[in-house]
Amino acid sequence: MSTLLEKHIVELLQERNEKAISLLYEHYGDTLYGVAQKVVRDEEMAQDVLQESFVKIWKKSDSYDSSKAKLFTWLFRITRNTAIDKLRSTNTKTDKEIQMDVSDVYNLGIESIRPEFMDVRENLEKIESKYQIVLEALFFQGMTQQEASEELDIPLGTIKSRLKIGLRELKKIYGPAMSFLPLLNLIQ
Repeated sequence: MSTLLEKHIVELLQERNEKAISLLYEHYGDTLYGVAQKVVRDEEMAQDVLQESFVKIWKKSDSYDSSKAKLFTWLFRITRNTAIDKLRSTNTKTDKEIQMDVSDVYNLGIESIRPEFMDVRENLEKIESKYQIVLEALFFQGMTQQEASEELDIPLGTIKSRLKIGLRELKKIYGPAMSFLPLLNLIQ
């Protein structure tokens, strides 16, 4: 593709001119469909990914910076990331079902259930939302730290830090009686 046409498409995108989408589809549609197809390995899903990608491209058109990447590179990344997200979202349900079956979180035993901790979800609302989100994903949705990182689009190190701080904040609410939780013993 000529740089002149690419520049014209970028200008149309930044002007929010719908002709930009038509030109993008005409010149990049097949290639981007190929990118999606390679990731998801399903024709129907690849078509969905392509459509979702064009919606994202339109919505994010003002964020494109030609000094950081060529237009195709930007389009490629959006499409590839959309395809990966689509693949993950279709696998999430079965992954969570499998995780629920093998996870020790659900096998605490009756002696671990203490009445004074039955309101954890309500007390979770007393801590900052950035910690709530991580604790909710890890403990109530059964995600691993890696899954939470990917699902919430937060770096893994940040997930670990927020987990540690969030548990410390909960411990302030419950006091030393909450030390029976093994994770809390790690943050003292």
